Amino acid sequence: MLTYQELIKKPSRFMTLTSLTVEEFDELLPAFERAWEADVEKRASCKARKRKVGGGRKPTLKSSADKLLFILVYFKTYPLQEV
Repeated sequence: MLTYQELIKKPSRFMTLTSLTVEEFDELLPAFERAWEADVEKRASCKARKRKVGGGRKPTLKSSADKLLFILVYFKTYPLQEV
């Protein structure tokens, strides 16, 4: 699986996949982490839950850098389809 730690060693490939330089990605990462944590807290505060917190499948993408990398690559490679 492609990870952030592997991809930062190849800046040209990083730019091809994300349209960002490694430096731009590193600037975007703290804002993404804050937004991610805010969303997690918002979902955790909902009273209507089917499972306890921590139940269910464990995440495949553990680091926030890998999550952001996945999102950027997805949006770059999969064009939006208009209905």
